[in-house]
Amino acid sequence: MRLTILGGGGFRVPLVYGALLTDRAAGRVTEVVLHDLDAGRLHAVSRVLAEQAAESPDAPRVSTTTDLDEALRGADFVFSAIRVGGLDGRADDERVALAEGVLGQETVGAGGIAYGLRTVPVATDIARRVARLAPDAWVINFTNPAGLVTEAMSRHLGDRVIGICDSPVGLGRRIARVLGADPKDAFVDYVGLNHLGWVRGLRVAGRDELPRLLADPALLGSFEEGRLFGPDWLSSLGAIPNEYLHYYYFNRETVRAYQEAEATRGAFLRDQQARFYAEAGRPDVSALGAWDRTRAEREATYMAENRETAGAGEREEEDLSGGYEKVALALMRAIARDARTTLILNVRNQGTLPNLDADAVIEVPCLVDANGAHPLATAPLPDHATGLVSSVKAVEREVLAAAESGSRATALKAFALHPLVDSVNVARRLTDGYLAVHPGLAYLK
Repeated sequence: MRLTILGGGGFRVPLVYGALLTDRAAGRVTEVVLHDLDAGRLHAVSRVLAEQAAESPDAPRVSTTTDLDEALRGADFVFSAIRVGGLDGRADDERVALAEGVLGQETVGAGGIAYGLRTVPVATDIARRVARLAPDAWVINFTNPAGLVTEAMSRHLGDRVIGICDSPVGLGRRIARVLGADPKDAFVDYVGLNHLGWVRGLRVAGRDELPRLLADPALLGSFEEGRLFGPDWLSSLGAIPNEYLHYYYFNRETVRAYQEAEATRGAFLRDQQARFYAEAGRPDVSALGAWDRTRAEREATYMAENRETAGAGEREEEDLSGGYEKVALALMRAIARDARTTLILNVRNQGTLPNLDADAVIEVPCLVDANGAHPLATAPLPDHATGLVSSVKAVEREVLAAAESGSRATALKAFALHPLVDSVNVARRLTDGYLAVHPGLAYLK
């Protein structure tokens, strides 16, 4: 099989390739095409992959290209992990928002809207090209904001685009561990949108073990989300939220922490990765060694401001190894081999949540087979979660409408309606600020 990776010069591509190296079964990926607009980044990442493959004589062969159409032709799977505007754009998203006293995180709040407005037109163009050049390919989307971008692409690819995220997987794994269960044996009842979901149950051998966790404050406080949100709040919710809900439940504290930080997350990653790509491009340096060192630092500092605000301490060792590449590999295996499995994915609603229409992309457990990902029936969300999901989905729809129409007024509406933007006047200044720093938003008139 041929896998095309868009954003093939991205820092996390070696995670995907490393997962592919573990697959020895029939029908595995035998060819990987890396596509990126930056030839220098492609060169650095291909050097890392070459070192990874050195001990594997049957490793998938790797080629690189800066030509998108060439990359897509003949693909069986397309993995989309692009970053429109690069890390400079992410740093600008954070800076503009924090100057207005609101969150600039890349998937949540004003920063997520700005990133979505830049990314949706590009993702839509990719979807149209896939439909024309590789109509039988399956697209696995990891491009953020993942739910929003998956929905934009689904308007051209239908159910042949599936969004993935490692956050629900990591959350379910942590809950299972603290309950003394093997994560492989647990079914995680997780429902919501990307970066806006809740674990409402964790069933092992048909028994829901989550009530036992929620009733034990000491047990609740013994893992990352318990320390992040506090046992009392989790008990009140009757569920375990995705870590990104910390931006909603503790917004004021988080914004203050980001404002006081020495550097925002985007600025930190921009500088860190600039050092990595410069080092990995040198022939006298082990590119894989440079990548390993950089990745360890990256994972250890993930959501550091939130953990500091909550007094949650350092990340656990088990959570420093990523996870989205394992979801991607499991998804590809299930489709290519008709190996039925259950994964938490971003797919079209199709009646799963009654408060949303059929085409709204949600994040829920899905049964995956050769025909794609099928959302499993689930109980309705409680009112507080339904309200937040409906509000954020409405904002996503305004972003999609603005990207399609080029309407600046619609973009402003998206900012103003987001629950983490507290004033229409702030939304006006955000719109002006982002248009001033992002050439890619010039289409908004």
